[in-house]
Order: sequence, then C-alpha cells, then structure tokens
Amino acid sequence: MNIQVLLSTFNGQRYIVDQIESILSQTYKNVKLLIRDDGSNDNTVKYIERYLDKYPEKICLIRGSNIGVIESFLQLLRNADSNSSYYAFCDQDDVWLDHKLESAIKKIREADEGKPILVFSPTYLTDSNLQKIKIWPGKLAKPASFYNALIENIAVGTTITINNLARELLISKQPTMNKLIMHDWWSYLCISAFGEVIYDEKPSVFYRQHQNNLIGGNKTLVEVVFRKLKSYKTNKGSRLLHYQALEFLKCYGFELEEEKKRQLNLFVGPRKTYISRIHYLRRSELYRQTFQENLLFKILIIIGYI
Repeated sequence: MNIQVLLSTFNGQRYIVDQIESILSQTYKNVKLLIRDDGSNDNTVKYIERYLDKYPEKICLIRGSNIGVIESFLQLLRNADSNSSYYAFCDQDDVWLDHKLESAIKKIREADEGKPILVFSPTYLTDSNLQKIKIWPGKLAKPASFYNALIENIAVGTTITINNLARELLISKQPTMNKLIMHDWWSYLCISAFGEVIYDEKPSVFYRQHQNNLIGGNKTLVEVVFRKLKSYKTNKGSRLLHYQALEFLKCYGFELEEEKKRQLNLFVGPRKTYISRIHYLRRSELYRQTFQENLLFKILIIIGYI
C-alpha cells in the first residue's frame, strides 16, 4: 500500500532540502511526494527541481500562484493520487523522524479502515538548528473528538496522516476558504465528525521554530500568555470559531448524527444576553484539553467574544 506526502512550499529555500531528504529516508518505502509551490520568489522551486530530475517516479510538482496555505493544502488533496491508500500533510521547514510514516500507517491499519481515519502525534519542538527544546504539544488530557475539534485544534498539521476515505470526505465539499482557521483544524473537525481520530504518543517530527513560522509551538509559560493576549487583540470581533463552525454546518451539517448536530447548532446559535450565555454553557458538551483552556472558553463565551 502506498502513501502520498502532500507538501506545500513558499519561499522555503533555507530548509526544504532537509525536509525532502527526511521524507526520502523514511523506513516505509512505498512513498510518493506531491509538492505544490505557492508562488515562491526565492530558490525553493530550483531546489525542488533537482529532486524532480533525480526521482521523477517519486516526486511531482505543481507550480501554483500564491493562494495561501489553507487553499494550497486543499488543492493538494484534490490533486492527490486517488489510488493511494494514505496521505500525509507536510510542512516545508521541519524534519521527519524516519519512523513517522510507518508508525502512522500501522495505527491506521490497527483501526477499522471502513471509515475516515486521521492519525497525529506530538513533535519535538526544536530551535532553527534542530536542537530539542521539549515535546510539543504535551500529552492529551482528554480524547480527541468532534466536541473538542469545534473549539480547539490539537492536530499539528505536519504530523497528520489520513486514509483514502478521509481524503474523499475532505474533498467532497468546497468550503469558503476565508471561513477556515487552518487546514489541519478543518481536517480534525471533519474527520472527528464522521470517522476516527487517533493520537500516537510517540513524537514523529522535529518541529523547527524560527521567526518565519506561520504557526508554532509555545516554548514557555510567558510565550503562552503572550500568544493568548496577542490572539485576543488581533481576532477580537472576528469570531473565527463561530464562522468555521458555521461553514462546517453549511458543508456537512445535514449528514451529522443528531447529538453532534444538536451541539453544533447550540454553539452557532445566538447568545445576545448574559443569561443566554450562561444557559448555553449549562447545555454545552464542548471541551478544551486543559482546565485553564476550558475556563478561558467559558469566560470568552460569557463576555460574548465567542
């Protein structure tokens, strides 16, 4: 059974060689690589072309215009080989441990493959020179589920591997791009609604932190607080969780089982008064992973931020 790695690149010349080499060095050998370049204006494509010349049977390149990371990954899914058994998301500036694909495929095979499946893992958070800082994210406190996915993403994109049924689910609809928070979050949300999400506790990636990271892990408590405050200020009034949930309702709501549909409708429903927000929290089954995050969620509901 073969797996296709889906790699989106943009001005990644500094690290792209390390990442491609780590993919080619996987212990699972039946691997093909589909790359979509999102309009790079540095030497990224030139470096990729060297691998195209060397491994024409393994690597394909889509030269695209700059549409952003979310749509780039969804285009990769739509253009992926439908005959592949598995697909893995890949970022341009990390390094995969050699067991990554083999471990993920083993997890999928151990499950019931008659439904959409997503496997993800923690990472080794590193500096730009791949010196380990810590394991990130930490061990899950609660199960991965739809009730978590509506309000929190725990699936780091570069660790995600899915089966063919999960790909079919994700490409069956055409969501509005500016309503999605991130491609990995959307994948977690959709697959947790209709399939199974599996957490592999063994880290599978060196997750490189540097100043150009679009999204990265938090190294210290100070960084956690700083990111929360920055996010609160930046996204105030934008109601990102609300609009992503509405988009999911538009695309998939009619297919949901009743309890999930009920919780989704409760979440996106109007809460114009303080009393209505308290009433919502009493009926909600949604949760984040930690006590602190759950408390923050409740506070944001009460003040009308969400």
